Amino acid sequence: MNSAATSKATTPKSRRRVPIDKAGYLFIAPGYLVYFAFIFIPLLVGLYYSFTNYNFYSTPAFVGFDNYVRLFHDKLFGTAVYNTFIYSLFSIFPQMALGLLLAVLLNGKLRGRLFARVSVYVPNVTSMVAVSMIWLWIYDPSLGILNRALKTFGLDPVQWLYDPSTAMAAIVIMGIWKSIGYTMIVYLSGLQSIPTSLYEAAHMDGATKIRQFFAITIPMLKPTTFFILVMSCINSFMVFEQVNILTNGGPLNKTTTIVHQIYLRGFQDFQMGYASAMAMVLFVITLLITLLNFRLGNKGNDIDVD
Repeated sequence: MNSAATSKATTPKSRRRVPIDKAGYLFIAPGYLVYFAFIFIPLLVGLYYSFTNYNFYSTPAFVGFDNYVRLFHDKLFGTAVYNTFIYSLFSIFPQMALGLLLAVLLNGKLRGRLFARVSVYVPNVTSMVAVSMIWLWIYDPSLGILNRALKTFGLDPVQWLYDPSTAMAAIVIMGIWKSIGYTMIVYLSGLQSIPTSLYEAAHMDGATKIRQFFAITIPMLKPTTFFILVMSCINSFMVFEQVNILTNGGPLNKTTTIVHQIYLRGFQDFQMGYASAMAMVLFVITLLITLLNFRLGNKGNDIDVD
């Protein structure tokens, strides 16, 4: 009798549902609404348009995979994909290396370090259009300060943005200059989170500064490096403004990128269906690279809970 009564008394409590935290859902609701309104729904609309011949002026007609088949035969789009990968490859790793170097230098007790940090970071918060106009003047063949500096050393001026062999390098240099401040700030926060006791113990063991950097700093900054790598990959594949302003994809399509081609097809040729197919391919490429980064970045960091 006692056991039966006890089970009856405990059963209602064990079946009692956990109350829903309405206040918590209310607080996160605006974020989800913004996500669905400006990201998820446009993504679905773009996916739908990629299977149509939408051109702004007529009712979209379903064409199946015709746009995607056309993409694989479009040599210009292949050139844009190649140029985008080249830009990403030659901008991400120098940017990360230089950002880490600046973070290490400006993490010490130097006079004017606050001014130096602000000076390096200001380009990152400056409009890309404004930065591109500044560098358009810097790269000017006759009046640009860069060619004037070359003349000072007795070198011939360079057609930075008009020579197919230097146009992409010019855009990469500008991209590194603009983004290096963000990388430096993130690395700086990572450096300041490393316990000083690790460096003190290494110093007591006779480790040099260089040895401490490779044995302590680099391993402890691994999560920070992973975050910067993921964000840099995503941002580099979205390169557009500097290309559109500095070279407009030229010369000889040496600097055209995926987003630049999307803009040209969608808003100049009014082939919005074809441009949507390009955008979907860019989305898949970015997603695959991000997943690859997560897979490689989590190696050795998995926690065994068994």
